Amino acid sequence: MKTLAITMGDAGGIGPEIAIRAAAAIGSSDVRPVILGDPQVIEDAANMLGLSTKSLVVEGVCSAEGFQKGGPTRQSGQAAYECIEKAVQGCLDGRYHAMVTAPISKEALHMAGHKWPGHTELIASLTGTRDYAMMLMGGSLRVLLVTTHVPLRDVPGLISKDLLIKKFRLARRACEMLGIKDPRIGVAGLNPHAGEAGVLGTEERDVIVPAIKEAQDEGIPLLGPFPPDIIFHRAYRGELDMVVSMYHDQGLTPLKMIAFERGVNVTVGLPIIRTSPDHGTAYDIAWKAKADPSSMLEACQVALRLCHSSTS
Repeated sequence: MKTLAITMGDAGGIGPEIAIRAAAAIGSSDVRPVILGDPQVIEDAANMLGLSTKSLVVEGVCSAEGFQKGGPTRQSGQAAYECIEKAVQGCLDGRYHAMVTAPISKEALHMAGHKWPGHTELIASLTGTRDYAMMLMGGSLRVLLVTTHVPLRDVPGLISKDLLIKKFRLARRACEMLGIKDPRIGVAGLNPHAGEAGVLGTEERDVIVPAIKEAQDEGIPLLGPFPPDIIFHRAYRGELDMVVSMYHDQGLTPLKMIAFERGVNVTVGLPIIRTSPDHGTAYDIAWKAKADPSSMLEACQVALRLCHSSTS
């Protein structure tokens, strides 16, 4: 039996309700979902959905007392942090086979004094992981990001040959995790037309191409760099198994276009398995029984698939 830790996310958002719906859907003789959160929040969310918590396993690891429905608060940020911390520790201890995280609010996290830019960086810190990457999956696209939650103006200065090679290695590892044999990993350029031989930017010529060549010498099956407006279409057509994207929105925009309700985030490089839905807290529809749990369910299924891959 595989035990999944499912965090409730930000109490003011849709996290509690999609965590409940996912846990109720995947629980079986082979899968034991455990919701980590504030028991009262989970109970209230279940009542709103017309569901019973009797068949759910809920571990009370935090209190969000004083939180507000439909918005970020210090209380919800602190509770979300404690859920993540407990889930990580449980995975490291072997009590959980994987963790699936419901959406959190960066604003609420910061209000609680935790200055992480997002889930990924926080979990990497809690596990002592230095080299890691966000990989997003949806439909026929798999995208691994070189830079994540940073302002766009900072991206060119952050892209170095060393960083790229680390991400290329992680892309190969991600393909191995997913059981993709002989992967075709495409690299997106940073600039329009992938720099047009230096006319539209020099990052490709000076940094990205040398990094690709060095990684190819290691045996990493890389192709590119391709113009950003072409590479995702090639991946969508099945010509590439993975796209290494230079920045957050470059990779997530095409993925969410084709798989908004089914996108999944996988953190590659951790000593544990962690997935999450590829959407936010959706405060505007929170606590109205309107949230679509499809992405959360898909995140649970991907986590289970990775669990089985890691033991096969």
